[in-house]
Amino acid sequence: MTLLQIQNLKKSYVGPEGDRHTVVDVKHFTLAEQEQIALSGESGSGKTTFLNLIAGILKPDSGSIHLAGESMSDLKEPARDRLRARTIGYIFQTFNLLQGYTCLENVLLGMSFGAGVDAAFAEKLLKRVGLGSRLKHYPRQLSTGQQQRVAVARALANRPKLVLADEPTGNLDHQNARQSLTLILEACKENGAALLLVSHDREVLSRFQKVEDLRKLNHASSHMEARK
Repeated sequence: MTLLQIQNLKKSYVGPEGDRHTVVDVKHFTLAEQEQIALSGESGSGKTTFLNLIAGILKPDSGSIHLAGESMSDLKEPARDRLRARTIGYIFQTFNLLQGYTCLENVLLGMSFGAGVDAAFAEKLLKRVGLGSRLKHYPRQLSTGQQQRVAVARALANRPKLVLADEPTGNLDHQNARQSLTLILEACKENGAALLLVSHDREVLSRFQKVEDLRKLNHASSHMEARK
């Protein structure tokens, strides 16, 4: 069953000189429930903007985003926030952990925006990602790889139908990147979540059965190339 369907999605920005630049121009894209897809995309290909449009963080100029049977692009901001909280988990490249809160508190805070706080499930997730002995540690007391694991647990905290991952291994060394990717793939599968991951790393992309080239998918990129 289709979880995510995108049609004629466009997003542009006005530059410093007043000229408009189209960043995203995706005619069609679909993702099935529990499917795992990687998007290959270099810097400037619109990958973060694309994910933020899907998440409802940004509103498109035109086009439609249907997620879990609801039209994300037609909702007003409060309704988009609610749909995102109960349907989407987001793994950021920079993790975006709250430094003044413990590992457990970071996950619990993520839950507070969804269906509600479930401390037992939060602890279960942190144990699953190998941080059962560090529940009360603060991000500054963790390695970069461990911080990424907290981010994975937080993304799964509200039992999302879709996990978005924006270059999730970009700040990790080679060994931690491989371990983190394995964890993301396995944890999403175990929790019944679909995964849409963006990366330019060929080794990361090789772990997916289905890889889409964002530059081919995104007509805005081809337009920019044609103007060069």
